Amino acid sequence: MTGRMMEAIEQILIQEAPDWVLVYGDTNSTLAGALASAKLHIPIAHVEAGLRSFNMRMPEEVNRILTDRVSSLLLCPTNEAVGNLKTEGVAKGVHLVGDVMYDVAKYVGEIAETQSNVLDELGLKPKEFVLATCHRAENTDDAARLTAIVGALAEIARDVPVVFPLHPRTRAKLDSYGQLALLDNLIVTAPVSYMAMVALEKNATVIVTDSGGVQKEAFFYRVPCVTTRDETEWIETVESGWNTLVGADCGAIVRAVKCTSPRERKDISPYGSGDSAKQVIELILGYDK
Repeated sequence: MTGRMMEAIEQILIQEAPDWVLVYGDTNSTLAGALASAKLHIPIAHVEAGLRSFNMRMPEEVNRILTDRVSSLLLCPTNEAVGNLKTEGVAKGVHLVGDVMYDVAKYVGEIAETQSNVLDELGLKPKEFVLATCHRAENTDDAARLTAIVGALAEIARDVPVVFPLHPRTRAKLDSYGQLALLDNLIVTAPVSYMAMVALEKNATVIVTDSGGVQKEAFFYRVPCVTTRDETEWIETVESGWNTLVGADCGAIVRAVKCTSPRERKDISPYGSGDSAKQVIELILGYDK
């Protein structure tokens, strides 16, 4: 898949001859764009540079490390990301700009609840439901992990509604493992729009997820998060008390969600002030090759 993307992106780059290529995050397309650009000697700006999970089994970790190595501008969302690059001996082109997701979260958060009626459609009341997502291969491709996570959601749903926008791959995996019955007592929906997702996030009492983006959005909107992974790139969310790592332990997930004595939570702003995109543009325009 990555190789095919490189071939197609290369043709576009040759045709368009851009001054820069801006790549974001850690997906396969991020790496494909970065490698195709590097081979054509087009400078690369990497947004979300420097993040590390220190788990090389994650394809995202491979993608982000390789992308950082070929980028001219490494646009870091946090001080931790800057420190990771320093540890790896990378200093040139490194800039702390904050998180562009926070820019978006501030903007969309103000309008989502007036432009989305998802709560009414699902019969939900604010702060009276749990929101859950699960899509990472490390969870969906492991029958024991996926069964434990969805089993925990089923247990939680005995006491409080659990909304579960279900990724098609997750449904297919549950079906192949013979565990679709675990969904019976959950409020299962198809994947929802971004606006609806933000409305659900802001109004949930707790969020259970394996998504990096949802972890951050939970933090942005000050909603407690329970993360079904063994590590996270967004350690600030954990250190501030808003995010709890539980892995795929059914009992730990249930306890974290039902905890009546929440950890002390800090009101910190490690992801900038909401002007990250502006800083990115200024750095690209002002770059001295």
